[in-house]
Amino acid sequence: MAHSLSAKKRIRQTERRTAVNRARKSRIRTVVKKVEAAIAKGDKDAALAAFRQAEPELMRGVNKHAIHRNTA
Repeated sequence: MAHSLSAKKRIRQTERRTAVNRARKSRIRTVVKKVEAAIAKGDKDAALAAFRQAEPELMRGVNKHAIHRNTA
């Protein structure tokens, strides 16, 4: 357990960041699944539309350090 004020603050910050990153990763996984499903279905237009929706989410995840850039 943290004793100093700064350590307690770091715990609070970590909890908030973890929640944000968890939501961001979930959103990324969802849009990637939509892209993969459209590709598997063979629908080129739907796959392209899903990819256009997924790309900003992936880049946002990279810029916010939720995922590694090589993963995206």
